[in-house]
Amino acid sequence: MRSQIKYSELVESGASEAQRQDYLAEGEPTAVILRVPKNFKDAAAETARLRGLSFSAFVRSCIINELAGRS
Repeated sequence: MRSQIKYSELVESGASEAQRQDYLAEGEPTAVILRVPKNFKDAAAETARLRGLSFSAFVRSCIINELAGRS
């Protein structure tokens, strides 16, 4: 099990992109409520479907890419 290091500490320590991505992908799932316009959600869901992903997987992927520095 990973020690309780903060993501900011990982970034400041010079962790590689792969290490940051691994850190972000680990952990227990938690529910998140995100309020966005319906058109926004529908467009994101369609994009996810076209890529062969669920909406949730697409959102997770986008967040991980942004935080890991692959935006």
